[in-house]
Amino acid sequence: MGQHIKLTTADAHTLGSYRADPAGTPKGGMIVVQEIFGVNHHIRALCDRFAALGYVAIAPAVFDRFVRDFECGYTPDEIANARGYLGNLNFDHMMQDMIAAKDNMKGVGPIGVAGYCMGGTAAFLAACRIPGIAAAVAYYGGSIIKFVDEKPKCPLQMHFGEKDEGIPLDVVEKIKAKHPEAETYIYPGAPHGFSCDERASYRKEASDLAWTRTQEFLTKHMK
Repeated sequence: MGQHIKLTTADAHTLGSYRADPAGTPKGGMIVVQEIFGVNHHIRALCDRFAALGYVAIAPAVFDRFVRDFECGYTPDEIANARGYLGNLNFDHMMQDMIAAKDNMKGVGPIGVAGYCMGGTAAFLAACRIPGIAAAVAYYGGSIIKFVDEKPKCPLQMHFGEKDEGIPLDVVEKIKAKHPEAETYIYPGAPHGFSCDERASYRKEASDLAWTRTQEFLTKHMK
């Protein structure tokens, strides 16, 4: 369903991405922001799922700023290797990469964003910083708390696992208190990464419910 394309940012950086297009006329576009594991099979599959809903979906390879074409799976060694790149992350650069994805979808209708793990934080920041985003969905964004005082300029939905060791419930409650305007959901018994069916932390019931809520949220706000 999808294809690999190149994007160019306002600061003249060229990055890879995966774009999936719906079968019929698009009803909008979605920027899909990766975990630290690159635009891997899971992220490409998410783009395909959004395309099946009628959205053009683009996942920009935000690691291309410091390591080209990086992707990996979820074995302990792969996770440890991916975490080695955390010190390279620059959310300002990531916003530029996301804007390039948004510009690539010009004319398809309203543009939303959905991000996972690291991408969940990026989705939150996109809601605050990128003009013209219609709706943002953040799945277990571990660094949202660092930017919690920023103000979203579009409807925001957030998903957290009750048993996420990296995002304790007291942190989630602080985020909720700062952003009562957002739809925030906590999934009982769910660990970090619960929506990824390729991870040991996958929880089908929580994942299915979060996906349903995501669809309903986008239908409501992507008009």
